[in-house]
Amino acid sequence: MKIAVLTLDGFNELDSFIAAGILNRMRAKGWEALITTPTKEVTSMNGVTIRGQRGLDFIEQADTVLIGSGIKTRDFAADSDFLASLKLDPSQQLIGAQCSGTLLLAKLGLIGQLPACTDLTTKPWVIEAGVNVINAPFVAHGNVATAGGCMASQYLAAWMIARMASQADADEAIHYVAPVGEKQIHVDLARNAIAAFTDPTKQVA
Repeated sequence: MKIAVLTLDGFNELDSFIAAGILNRMRAKGWEALITTPTKEVTSMNGVTIRGQRGLDFIEQADTVLIGSGIKTRDFAADSDFLASLKLDPSQQLIGAQCSGTLLLAKLGLIGQLPACTDLTTKPWVIEAGVNVINAPFVAHGNVATAGGCMASQYLAAWMIARMASQADADEAIHYVAPVGEKQIHVDLARNAIAAFTDPTKQVA
């Protein structure tokens, strides 16, 4: 299972690293979440520069794609050449977007007028793109999911694991990273957030 964690210049560390860390709890079962960048290096919103593990061509090869957010995502969403380089196929891939990553999915036409989640800053831009934004941390429609709020990255990761492996695997991954003394609380929160969206035959209107 190859997972592309799309990480752009100006990225939010919480989005990319938390999701990648949780997804890589599945390494023993052959999973690999890789930081995927359009350039050799990208610098986070807080000035942390990292080297990408894969380039944008990896997105087309990945089984699952997770799109993080960042302070420059609006600029990327306005770049038609960049958008054209994102070879996403929801009929063959699971696709998740976090906060301003939802704007990229909107610009790619992968949400339409379906309800979606995003952060409060990005909300007006996503609405402007014609998307119905709801006050929720997570929602999915078939193979496309969106999440709102930095810490909702755990819900995207849990959804991907539940869909591509099992709910038990998702519970175990969240349990491992959750704070001591609060582990079951976090497992229950994640399970409740994704429960209605782990059946691939369901479409939520």
